[in-house]
Amino acid sequence: MKKFSITLSLILIYLLAAPLALGASQAKIHFPDILGYKTLKCDFHMHTVFSDGQVWPTVRIDEAAREGLDVIAISDHVEYQPHKQDIPMNHNRVFEIASGSAKKKDVLLIKAAEITRDTPPGHFNALFLEDIEPLDTKEFLDAVKAANEQNAFVFWNHPGWKPEARGWFEVHTKLYKSKWLHGIEVANGDSYYPDGHKWCLEKGLTMIGGSDIHAPSMITETTPGNHRTMTLVFVKEPTPAALKEALVKGRTAVWYKNKLIGKEDFIDAVFKASVKVNSTQRKGRRKVMLEVLNNCDLNIELQRAGEAGPEELLLMAGSTTVIEAKVPRDTKQVELSYVAKNMLIAPEKGLPVKIVAVLQ
Repeated sequence: MKKFSITLSLILIYLLAAPLALGASQAKIHFPDILGYKTLKCDFHMHTVFSDGQVWPTVRIDEAAREGLDVIAISDHVEYQPHKQDIPMNHNRVFEIASGSAKKKDVLLIKAAEITRDTPPGHFNALFLEDIEPLDTKEFLDAVKAANEQNAFVFWNHPGWKPEARGWFEVHTKLYKSKWLHGIEVANGDSYYPDGHKWCLEKGLTMIGGSDIHAPSMITETTPGNHRTMTLVFVKEPTPAALKEALVKGRTAVWYKNKLIGKEDFIDAVFKASVKVNSTQRKGRRKVMLEVLNNCDLNIELQRAGEAGPEELLLMAGSTTVIEAKVPRDTKQVELSYVAKNMLIAPEKGLPVKIVAVLQ
């Protein structure tokens, strides 16, 4: 009777989630292509009923298409299979089930799995796997080695989710020195991990953000105020090989709540490609009005770092903001210095930016 109840519950969850996933049109996420690269919107961390998630694999594809994602990886736990009495423990089956739907929905699906151990060492996702079965082994290091033998991209999930075991331990040093660790989640779901952010900068590891979603997604429209945590990856072309190359090279940024997190050169490029002065107007000899467009999906929070312009500014996503500033008499160019507080280039460090306009 218990087995029947569990199976019935899973069927009901699928039936409830499927209409939601199928019933909405595909959203658009607005972040610009930068530095000659195409920007892909990616989520590399999610679960289905094949581990401890609550949906069938194809529902994850439907959700991704609805929310405007370009790439996903379904990363079910290798070791943790609470539904194994109802669903066979075939680790490769999830990718097989979801692949057809991914092609129809134009979502790039990456074969992946989560290596799940106590903290330390913690949980690790492996992307671009050929066969998940070799990762199902007793020893943690053997599992990570098996992933690397398939040239997988391996990242450390939610590094601070257990405060009592927070930190960089000897096992992480071993992974790093062996070149078996390639990235860290600096944001996972509703949590940001400044230690993970710092370690990525110090050790040259790739910054990742993921939803780690288990339940059905209730997002019907991706907006600046309502979106899943995701990774922006800057690729040469939208192919698995180019995606992997970009991840290995660390060409990413993380969209987490109303923050964009990443290395300064990429975050700076996003700002410069997103924020444009559309028009200028003189108001007498000392005042100017600037009409500034922000065409990305981040509400950019600015704090004045120079002498001119309002002390604080909010450039709303997809909107135009009018800025009034005092300038020297008869100046030909306006240069407003700010710090974008929610574009983090290090923990608690915003991106220095300038808004520049030539006056007629």
